[in-house]
Amino acid sequence: MFRIKKLDIFVAKQFGLLFVGTFFICQFVLMMQFLWRYVDELIGKGLTLDVLAQFFWYMGLMLMPQAFPLAILLSSLITFGNLGESSELTAIKAAGISLMQAMRSLIIISVLMAGLSFYFQDVIGPMANLRFSELLLSMKQKSPELEIPEGIFYDGLPNTNLYVQHKNLDTGKLYGIMIYRQSGSYEDQAIILADSGMLQTTAEKKHLLLTLWSGEWFENMRSQDIGGTAEVPYRRETFANKQILLDFDSGFNMTDADLSGNAKAKSAKQIVHDLDSIRLFIDSVGRNFYAEAKHYVLYSPQLTSEDSVKLQQTSTVALPQLDSVYAHLDKEEKRNVMMTAARQAQSVLNDLAMKSDYANHINRQERTHWLELIGKFTLALSCVIFFFIGAPLGAIIRKGGLGVPVIISVVVFIIYYIFENSGTRMARDDNWAIWFGKGISTFVLAPMAVFFTYKANSDSAVFNIDAYRLLLIRMLGLRQKRHIASKEVIIEDPIYPLDAYYLLHVSESIRQYSIEHKLLHLPNPIEVFFRSGDDQKVETIVAELEDAIDDLTNTKDRQMIAYLNHYPIVATHAHTRPFRRKWLNVATGLFLPTGLFFYLRMCRFRYRLRGDLNTVVETNQLVVNRIAEIEPPAPVTMADLENMPFIADLAKKAKERKSTTKQQDQI
Repeated sequence: MFRIKKLDIFVAKQFGLLFVGTFFICQFVLMMQFLWRYVDELIGKGLTLDVLAQFFWYMGLMLMPQAFPLAILLSSLITFGNLGESSELTAIKAAGISLMQAMRSLIIISVLMAGLSFYFQDVIGPMANLRFSELLLSMKQKSPELEIPEGIFYDGLPNTNLYVQHKNLDTGKLYGIMIYRQSGSYEDQAIILADSGMLQTTAEKKHLLLTLWSGEWFENMRSQDIGGTAEVPYRRETFANKQILLDFDSGFNMTDADLSGNAKAKSAKQIVHDLDSIRLFIDSVGRNFYAEAKHYVLYSPQLTSEDSVKLQQTSTVALPQLDSVYAHLDKEEKRNVMMTAARQAQSVLNDLAMKSDYANHINRQERTHWLELIGKFTLALSCVIFFFIGAPLGAIIRKGGLGVPVIISVVVFIIYYIFENSGTRMARDDNWAIWFGKGISTFVLAPMAVFFTYKANSDSAVFNIDAYRLLLIRMLGLRQKRHIASKEVIIEDPIYPLDAYYLLHVSESIRQYSIEHKLLHLPNPIEVFFRSGDDQKVETIVAELEDAIDDLTNTKDRQMIAYLNHYPIVATHAHTRPFRRKWLNVATGLFLPTGLFFYLRMCRFRYRLRGDLNTVVETNQLVVNRIAEIEPPAPVTMADLENMPFIADLAKKAKERKSTTKQQDQI
């Protein structure tokens, strides 16, 4: 039985406070991004505060479902990041409570938020979208606020271009006025020049009264009898004072627009109902187009009515008759027939192109309705998916605040935004299937949510930078130099005779290995990718070398420490095949680009191994000579060490000491 515990209340309270703040932040960002699309419709229109308030209100209602997933992602990431950073999440797990149990209250909240998102999209969103579209259309039709600039032509008045050289802001008078008025064609235009004037709005705010002083009026006179090449007469009028009434509606009128084809202004039930009507209409149009296409016949003036009837009845008789009639025509008639057929073919082609555009339009309308219907469910589902991305990531990263969580949230939302918009556009243009285009963002993010949830629940280090750095170093074949420093406290001194024996034995093994394996030769690709097995000989040599180096690190001699740092860190199997698992090697070899990369990488490792082995032999000789200077006084050779009766006892003693050291390290 599910019971609400104090932990559930504590986590829900932490999440709720953050969700409220992040929701308003996300809503503000989305509204600002959306506002830039319609900024031209707002500026210079003289809109009142109540109209602007309606604009932002309906915009906010439309964008709320989009703000829910981003707010859930950011707030859940910060919540569990804060719990992890303050070690509260560690205490929760130490008490035997798993991560999924700690998240169960937020899982329920995210599911409820998904339901709320669907409700907004299905009930409130269509109404808000309808009102917003009507308001936007009314704003587009509203005349701009009259603000005449100086020195340029102002085209904000209907059928009028007004030029003002200078204006007095205190008195409102205009100086150096030039007006171009055109209500019809070229024959119906006028040019007005005036020394000064004044522009005033009438009481009903439907017209502008322009008073002009000391000017001239030039106007073309319409004439129906004048030919195209004759000059158009005009009249000239000189005036001292003249008033002109201009149409200018500065009021705001709400438009009742027909938005029946807008899928965003419909609920899911309305979309399902309209899809049947749209599909029925598309089928009827398709059948009509097909019936008309079957009756396309190219007629010729040389064919009789009987021939035309035969052409319509059957195509098997048409071609022989058409050829036989065309063959009996003279050259001029043939040319006329060809020109007539070309015109008719072009006419048919234009008709088919027009019908194709119309068919694409009505099919696009159907796809738009399907996209909107599927989008109501995918956007609601994204609330749950974003929670299962944000909460596990917060538990893994364990960084609270607005730093790292904001960066990760932005990256995840950008990925979602790119796939969502690209898929919607491709599906709307009929390049992808509708379900695939609208669901591709869900298909991409859902596996990410499952992966992060699994890793967080199993306490896996997904973002271990050192692990990825080591993997990259191994992929690129990079390595670090050996760093051995003198120990301040040494419990047991090195067994120099045994170490010298190991090093001489390693040198001898390397000489034999170099003779048997020619590392400068290219390996067989079949053996590299399709056969299993590693180079056990190199592993044995390197293991014996590392044992000797490990024992010699207990020395007090600084020269010996310097020699030990000359030893390279040898890769034991990278020169044989890319991976230890056979199926990975086979998969890599079958794909040519990766196979070629790893084959060249392996050749590089073979060449580097040859140099490393030569360096080991040279360094071994230096170390053995240094051991000879320390103990015993005479240089030690391989034959001398093999004849020592106590070499077996020394080896046994060294193994016991190393096993004891390993046990102490484990403890």
